[in-house]
Amino acid sequence: MKQEDQARRAIMAAVQLPQVSDVEFEASLMELRELAKTLGFTVVKCFVQKRAGFDQTGYLGVGKRQEIAEYVNGVAAFDELDGTPLLSEPEGGEIEALLVDHEISPSQARNLELAVGCEVMDRTMVILEIFHRNARSRAAKAQVEIARLGYMAPRLREAAKLAGPQGRQRSGMGGRGAGESHTELDRRKIRDRIAELQLEIVAMEAERKTQRARRQERKGLAGVALVGYTNAGKSTLMRALTGSEVLVANKLFATLDTTVRALYPESVPRVLVSDTVGFIKNLPHGLVASFKSTLDEALDAELLLHVIDASDPGFERQLEVTDHVLAEIGADELPRIRVFNKIDFVGDEAAQAACTAALREKYPDCVVMSARNPADVARMHARIVAFFQQDLVEGELLLPWSAQQLRKDIYASCAVLEESASEEGAIFRVRSEAENLEQLRTLIAQA
Repeated sequence: MKQEDQARRAIMAAVQLPQVSDVEFEASLMELRELAKTLGFTVVKCFVQKRAGFDQTGYLGVGKRQEIAEYVNGVAAFDELDGTPLLSEPEGGEIEALLVDHEISPSQARNLELAVGCEVMDRTMVILEIFHRNARSRAAKAQVEIARLGYMAPRLREAAKLAGPQGRQRSGMGGRGAGESHTELDRRKIRDRIAELQLEIVAMEAERKTQRARRQERKGLAGVALVGYTNAGKSTLMRALTGSEVLVANKLFATLDTTVRALYPESVPRVLVSDTVGFIKNLPHGLVASFKSTLDEALDAELLLHVIDASDPGFERQLEVTDHVLAEIGADELPRIRVFNKIDFVGDEAAQAACTAALREKYPDCVVMSARNPADVARMHARIVAFFQQDLVEGELLLPWSAQQLRKDIYASCAVLEESASEEGAIFRVRSEAENLEQLRTLIAQA
């Protein structure tokens, strides 16, 4: 593990603007550190600077760029008065990348890279790379590729400057015409590839709509979507509610592709639970747009479970991020239950009780739980079932002894509250949709 950590070493840099509080700034840095961990980097040092605005040429000021360059290149700096070292050579090996906690322009990235002497990755590039590595389905891969190409296109000119003569013009064999540069040709290739991918996504969306229509035609089917900040415990809750094996990992964006499983134990109506990609502050707009279809499960659901990490001091900021993204995709008006997960990570029993009381006072209809506690999961299961049964009606069905083959239909589409026997047949007291009750009565009459 140590060798692996040393092989992937990175440093971070961030500018704190006047309007950004210390708490918000630290939370953003912590988030970038977790993103770096997901990407396989170990962050060994963080450089911060307070400025009224970003430096237009290189994001950071000249002095801070020089300080980072000295650290990356192992150049020691000394105090002018007593000669003591101010900056020592980084222990453990070469620094592979400088991670910047903002999206910066292509020219800023190029100038910063030239100044510090290592690869520069801004926040957007880090997130895109994580999405690229973790996407599994055909749709997710296509959407991520569109976002990456859209990010790369305006940066080709700066890349060509770094590359030197390769960016100059060449004759037009296979190109649009004589004198077309590498950069222009590459941009045209990117535009063509994006257009091709968009056509593929349109075809996949039509296929998904057909699949959803078929699902909705099936009797007694309801949908719940788990939404929330990445690493809030959605996948753990998904596994607990459905009894299925889904990926659970303590890192950001462990889940990108939507997973759909049936609520277990099954209920009436039968409920499908879907786990969606996690949200994050400053999610690149290209990804919000391209991942809209990944979040379509949230739009199709009748109920959203907004999962929040109760143990995270910055959960209120995370809650706002999720609300904002849901509004962007048009899912903000769907019924929602706020689920404060990971209460077992808060502290001892007294701390957990105090936190639970405070959350319930501020969010009266919320659920406070641990997805690892079977009793809490059972209560969450009951809450979901109650939501979908709130519009059901109770009724009585008399099933003649000659029509007992319909017993399975009654149990499949109704919640059977009581069963008794009479001379005419079996008597069921059930809870179901009114329309379903009428259909069953018609079937029984025709049997």
